[in-house]
Amino acid sequence: MTLQTNVSQAGRSFKLYASRLENLGITTLEDFLWHLPSRYEDYSVVSKIADAQVGETVTVQGTVMDIKNQYLSRGRIKSMQKVLITDNTGTMQLTWYNQPYLTKNITNSTTISASGQVRQSGRFLTMTAPTYEIFYTAATSSIHTARLIPIYPETHGVTSKWLRRQIYNLLEQYKDELVEYLPEELLNQNHFMTIPEALQTIHFPANLEIAEKARARLAFDEFFLMQLSVLKRKQTWKTKQTTVPYAIDKHRKEIDTVVASLPFQLTGAQTRAIDDILTDFAKDKPMNRLVQGDVGSGKTVIAAIAMYAAHLSDYQSVLMAPTQILANQHYKSIKQLLEPFGVGVELVTGTSKFSALSSPFSILIGTHAVLSEKVTFEKLGLVIIDEQQRFGVEQRGIIKQKGKNPHLLTMTATPIPRTVALTMYGDLDLSYLNEMPKGRKKVITWVVPPEKRDGAYGWIRKQIQETDSQVFIVCPFIEPSESMSTVKAVKHEYERLQKEIFPDIKVGLLHGKLKAKEKDDVLLAFKEKKFDILVATPVVEVGIDIPNATIIMIEGSERFGLAGLHQLRGRVGRGDKQSYCLLFTDSKSALNSQRLKGMETIYSGAELAELDLKLRGPGNLYGTAQHGIPKLKVASFSDAELIQKARHVAQEIFPQLATYPKLEEKVALVTTKIISPD
Repeated sequence: MTLQTNVSQAGRSFKLYASRLENLGITTLEDFLWHLPSRYEDYSVVSKIADAQVGETVTVQGTVMDIKNQYLSRGRIKSMQKVLITDNTGTMQLTWYNQPYLTKNITNSTTISASGQVRQSGRFLTMTAPTYEIFYTAATSSIHTARLIPIYPETHGVTSKWLRRQIYNLLEQYKDELVEYLPEELLNQNHFMTIPEALQTIHFPANLEIAEKARARLAFDEFFLMQLSVLKRKQTWKTKQTTVPYAIDKHRKEIDTVVASLPFQLTGAQTRAIDDILTDFAKDKPMNRLVQGDVGSGKTVIAAIAMYAAHLSDYQSVLMAPTQILANQHYKSIKQLLEPFGVGVELVTGTSKFSALSSPFSILIGTHAVLSEKVTFEKLGLVIIDEQQRFGVEQRGIIKQKGKNPHLLTMTATPIPRTVALTMYGDLDLSYLNEMPKGRKKVITWVVPPEKRDGAYGWIRKQIQETDSQVFIVCPFIEPSESMSTVKAVKHEYERLQKEIFPDIKVGLLHGKLKAKEKDDVLLAFKEKKFDILVATPVVEVGIDIPNATIIMIEGSERFGLAGLHQLRGRVGRGDKQSYCLLFTDSKSALNSQRLKGMETIYSGAELAELDLKLRGPGNLYGTAQHGIPKLKVASFSDAELIQKARHVAQEIFPQLATYPKLEEKVALVTTKIISPD
């Protein structure tokens, strides 16, 4: 066996735990070693029993004098286990509840080490439910007591004590496989521990100071290896792929004519992004660019201009969107813009008939249906992927293979903090749309406390009746939850609003359990004003453009990341009416108040993402797990200084990477993990 061995193949005890360990992201033996402590319990003070003071947290070690198992009949406590130990200076009673098996593990004359808080009970000093381990021989090492004890992220049926024992054994068994891969000069310059030392130390440190040094080494490695992987991918893209340059200068006037025909003026950011793309087209290397911009910042028109430029050079383009309704939306707007200039635009979705594609086309827009073997291209030159994180790597690969080294343009409205972009998308050329179209009114945002709820409902009713506005009401969950009874659930809230609050107003319901066609039908009915209020889960985050929707009310807003709230806010403010976002919260937390108040004054998605990163940390960056953003085990995306350092060192060492075979092998392994299918 090696550290790459799957847990399910690594012995009987591991097999029994395999499915539970998968909940913790542990699928191989190596994953065990990288399942790092979230904190430590300090049991390093070892005391004689006679010296132990009430209220202290200490470790005592002694011989078992007596053990009893008492059965009780009071509530949830069915039994009590009492163990009396001595160390020749005194005696102490150890007490556990509902663990009768302990009397089989702990027997008279056993040497036991126990850690916990000392209490007084009658004539005995006591510890209740202490952490313990049995010393079977004088050479037995302390793992669970008498030291800093690692506490790990746990799951049902997998305790820190069990994890601690497995990790200790694996470190002993596979210490020869833990090979250092960083160059010696890099270790010396940064005073880094070796990788074997760092892993041993972070799990079983002598003190917190040395644990922090181990953590610093491992955190650097996470970003450093990511950066080298990014550089490797970028080099592969630039050196191993070639394409035919487009004659952009020849067709510049025609491109300018299309731009001039737009019913609005491009922002400076849109113009820069288009210039970036056209410059890429003129090169003999295929473009690999990411356009990031807030909802409503004008990414679709950039895609249209890019596809028109490809058309002028006799190449076809394909745009893949994550939902049918979004594909339809792109199709209508791009067809309206480009068809007058002789560009054939076609649509293919899950409900399309592929025979409709028999006629020549320059542009194909669709959902994942464009991946079908029935969809073929004569000369595919440009692939555009909208919200790329919603597609797996395998899907993105299939669409690219339909052409010969086509240009690749990916677009996202997901606000990405700069530190994340530097780490994750360093192999892409980035274009930021940091301006909104002229004339677009900012969405007025208010944080609404519980005492103003009834007043807000009255105001919403007035807006619907007097201005013919439509309203989104967003709830975090589909069904009510006992553990989160105060958080609004969409089905329950839909019924309450329809019956009690707005009985005379037409209310619709949208949630993620509906089939794709059902979702589309609901959104289309809303757009056609068949109802005035749409109660929904965050499934509306990316959806149809409804200019008449001017109010979005978000329940349990403290449960969302600011980036998610900002994207939801982008569902309104699409027309010429003033729009509003109401953030409802019952939270009394000062941190939540600070976060949500940021929504009232900040209208840039990138700034809000940075604020959330600063206030809540990377674990809550998007409120829910975000595809394409890896979960860091040690480092933090909020550590901009460490990211810059890792980036600088990676750029310095990358040209000589081949001279460090162990590091090169490690980078190849990391690259495989990063680009494996989602």
